[in-house]
Amino acid sequence: MIAIPTLPNKFKVPGDFWGGLASMLVALPASVAFGVTVYSAISPQYAVFGALAGILGAAALGLIAPTFGGTDRLISAPCAPAAAVLSAFAIELVHQGASPSNIVLLLTVLGILTGLIQIFIGFLGAGRMIKYIPYTVVSGYLSGVGLIIIGSQIQKFVGAPHDTAWWNAVLDPALWDMRSIAIGIATVTVALLAPKLTKAIPSTILGIIAGVLMYLVLANADDSMMTLTDNQLVLGALGASGEGYISTILGRWTEIGDLKLSQIAALFGSALTLAALLSIDTLKTCVVIDQMTRSRHDPNRELFAQGLANITSSSIGGIPGAGTMGATMVNLSSGAQTRVSGIAEGVMVLVAALALSAFIAWIPIATLAGILIVVGLRMIDTTPLRFLESRATVFDFAVVAAVIGVALTVGLIAASATGVALSILLFVREQVGGSVVRHKTFVNQRSSTWYRPEAEMRLIAQKGDKAVIFELQGSLFFGTTYELYSMLEAEIKIRDYIILDLRRVQSVDITAAHMLNQVRDMLRERGTPLLLSNVREHLPSGRNLLEFFKQTGLIDSSDSVRVFQTIEAAIEWVEDRLIGDIEQPASEETPLHLHEMDLFQGRKDVTIADLEGRMQQRTVKAGEAIFSIGDRDRNLYLIRRGVVRIMAPISGSRQLHHIATFGRGDFFGGLAFLDDRARSDNAIAYTDTDLFVLSYDQFNQLADDHKKLAFLLITSISRTLAQRLRHADGERTLMHV
Repeated sequence: MIAIPTLPNKFKVPGDFWGGLASMLVALPASVAFGVTVYSAISPQYAVFGALAGILGAAALGLIAPTFGGTDRLISAPCAPAAAVLSAFAIELVHQGASPSNIVLLLTVLGILTGLIQIFIGFLGAGRMIKYIPYTVVSGYLSGVGLIIIGSQIQKFVGAPHDTAWWNAVLDPALWDMRSIAIGIATVTVALLAPKLTKAIPSTILGIIAGVLMYLVLANADDSMMTLTDNQLVLGALGASGEGYISTILGRWTEIGDLKLSQIAALFGSALTLAALLSIDTLKTCVVIDQMTRSRHDPNRELFAQGLANITSSSIGGIPGAGTMGATMVNLSSGAQTRVSGIAEGVMVLVAALALSAFIAWIPIATLAGILIVVGLRMIDTTPLRFLESRATVFDFAVVAAVIGVALTVGLIAASATGVALSILLFVREQVGGSVVRHKTFVNQRSSTWYRPEAEMRLIAQKGDKAVIFELQGSLFFGTTYELYSMLEAEIKIRDYIILDLRRVQSVDITAAHMLNQVRDMLRERGTPLLLSNVREHLPSGRNLLEFFKQTGLIDSSDSVRVFQTIEAAIEWVEDRLIGDIEQPASEETPLHLHEMDLFQGRKDVTIADLEGRMQQRTVKAGEAIFSIGDRDRNLYLIRRGVVRIMAPISGSRQLHHIATFGRGDFFGGLAFLDDRARSDNAIAYTDTDLFVLSYDQFNQLADDHKKLAFLLITSISRTLAQRLRHADGERTLMHV
């Protein structure tokens, strides 16, 4: 949902006022230049309409976008991408033989469609998706637009006839008007050098002033330059009555009803391209504002506002636009605080247009061309040239070059499609080039959380290479399926168990699921299930992986696939089978006597009886705590029957994690028994559990009467703890390989 906009409670004077004024001085001349570029592509006689279209566009965008948008300090105005797309569209229609009035009509409908698409994107909540367009596509697209703008201004810059191709204008000096060239050079030179000399006055304004001054210098020697009548060097009077601009707009709306649905549908591709480009331009500027002001914009609300502003602008004869970087940065640096500064900019555009209409008429065409050439130059992204320095990024440079090439030779729509397609191919190539197998280990290299007797550990060490563990990572999709299948197929032939750990898997497609079905079937023929661990229900992509595997038939009611919550649980299941254990309920276990435990094998019956008499026997129900973090008891616990789990916080987290499991015949609590420090973990009875409990005080009494037994007990405890620690260190080292 898009929030209903409300205006800020306070108008931050003088910041918003000065910000609006300064940004108007940047946006208005550029908007006039963009409008002239679009409409002069129809015919030189329409240049004056273009100037007014730029003014009305700047006013409409300045008033509507900040009113309904939510980004403070953002300035919206006609922009270079809009000028490039619209002028290319107009030129194509001219080549097709369309009448000027029909071209103007279609430009209006194109702008309205663009705004509607932006509103639709905002309501769908897809504004955040635009930022995922690859940088290479955006870079190439903007550079292509910059070159298109420069090419479209060359004939105006040199004073060549309107229908002259840019390459003919460059190569044929006979077509040049040296007055136009002198004015253009003065404009470009000042506009480029001004930022290095001063930031108090926008370089666009200084460039226009330089061009006008050069025009006046030349006019002193040429009386024909002192009149607006038939003067091809200047913009000319801004007529707005009679057969002028207002009648054109009214006639435009009358003719829209005569358009066929097929004609409107044919505009959809161009409108979609323009909407995407203007949305990117706006949201890119919003991101910069967020970074500079530590704020956060709402992309969907902003797209709704921009779409509404573009509809309004096109409806009254203006040209569409976007949130512009240059004017926004001037607004920000001038002290603007709220979005009222954007509204102030829109109001000042109207005031300036009315007050300066006589001056605008005398702006040289070459000056506007020079300003747009500077804009085009600044749009060209040279960063991708660095991609040529490394073989790893040379293909990314190729994408940028391809987008630019297609933009210049075919069109902007084809350029964007080409860039996205090539970026997808590069992504697939990168995914295929990287391995989806993070680690390949065996069960005798890793262990479960179940601490087993030494004899069982030796057996697992001998047989552990019969079970292989694949820790997978990244995306399992059609591009990586063959590689993984080849590795699994080779292991199935020589291993008894296959464990796939999916904890680091980001996504799985239907092709990968089908491959896993094949692996399952191959294992089922051998009477072995496929073991999966960490099958998450919430992947980063939003997919429920467990549900997806059920839908694709990988997981069913049979035992062909076993799913474990953790990799340790899967390893534990395999260990039980390697040592030949048969699972049985804890309630059916027979409690061990002391002499049956490994710690006391071979001891004299009298000694064992004396020790057992010093021990407390305790029964703990499933789920109950035996000891907790911070407890100061100094007891050693021996398990007669049942299962105990040790839970401890990891890396300072308050959440407890399962780190060890002890079963019948094991002991636990040995660290606190030896070092007399507070417990650092919790011991929880996983099943109903019977325990022998030996306190440290009772152990001291035992040591007085049976020194050898006490020594052997301490030695056995220390050796077992050392083995556990050594094994844990080995696993930790393996995990960091």
